[in-house]
Amino acid sequence: MKAWLKNNTVLAVAALLAAASVCLTPPSAAYLGYVDWHVLALLFCLMAVVVGLRRSGGLDHLSRYLLSKVKSTRALVLVLMLLSFFSAQLLTNDVALLTFVPLAVAMIDGKKQPGLLIDVIVLQTMAANLGSMITPVGNPQNLFLFSYYGMGIGDFLRLTLPIGLLCLGFLLAIIFIHPWPQLQLQSQQDAPATPLDRHSLIAYLALFALCLLAVVKLIPWQLMLAAVLLSLLIFDRRVLKEVDYALLLTFLCFFIFVGNVAAWPAAHHFIATILQGRVLLVSALLSQLISNVPAAVMLASFTQESTALLLGVNIGGLGTLVASLASLISYRLYCGEAQAQPGRYLKVFTAYNFSGLALLLAASRFIFAF
Repeated sequence: MKAWLKNNTVLAVAALLAAASVCLTPPSAAYLGYVDWHVLALLFCLMAVVVGLRRSGGLDHLSRYLLSKVKSTRALVLVLMLLSFFSAQLLTNDVALLTFVPLAVAMIDGKKQPGLLIDVIVLQTMAANLGSMITPVGNPQNLFLFSYYGMGIGDFLRLTLPIGLLCLGFLLAIIFIHPWPQLQLQSQQDAPATPLDRHSLIAYLALFALCLLAVVKLIPWQLMLAAVLLSLLIFDRRVLKEVDYALLLTFLCFFIFVGNVAAWPAAHHFIATILQGRVLLVSALLSQLISNVPAAVMLASFTQESTALLLGVNIGGLGTLVASLASLISYRLYCGEAQAQPGRYLKVFTAYNFSGLALLLAASRFIFAF
């Protein structure tokens, strides 16, 4: 039980809140209306398809080819950062880190250069969290808010591209200003590339395209769900075991909690009053405590300031280790190494992240006049 709670803390909190909220609004058929089934279906399909893409070996082969061309420490850090930043826009920040952090660990000698390895993983984590804010499918909170507020893809990108370019500039500035040491590469024999399955890669790319069509509402989400489910059940059932069902259950619990609270007039008025004129700051700060995905789900029902909320929960992914659950993935991958220095990692992570958080909050208030 302790192990489960440690690995599923957010789900446990969400379930507790959902159970407590039943005291406010007794169970009824109205509960079904709280749940955004469209978002849950999109999340499930995207997670399943991305698992299949990782298993096909295409991402691994592409990244190793690019890394084989680097000749300096700065070039290596730049490639690893850019891979995380741009891949997160389509594959989600979680998958970007699960794919590229192990590559950094395999290439950089953590025993001889522990500081370099920590800096690189922290930058990869920030790059994945910041890059994922640019597209609706980059992370779960974007997908939810894109659907909840009925945004168009053009309006979404006009908001996220400027701040995304600023984020990229911030990361590039760190890389080019930082005095990187001479690189000492590890042998990669201990981390062989995933075998490339071209047929599987093509099939999952086709399913991924289908998911994107559903995201921009060119096809019904029910059609996407049926196509993905049937394809997986017939050709690759193993993928279904690797879907993050805890995330889906977390969303479900928060939908119930938020629906019950919103149905209670006094609570709705109180929260809406607190948010008025402070959505950007409140959502970013709340993300530091409960992470940005549940923060987005909790606050969306109480404000129509979609722009401020979208930026707040995405920028709020920087800061504490729990602000974005993807950050915990990097931390766990790093701590799994024999030469890991968790205390040193947290110091570097905190310094980089809170610097970025302060800069981007200030920039957002200036650019968008919040």
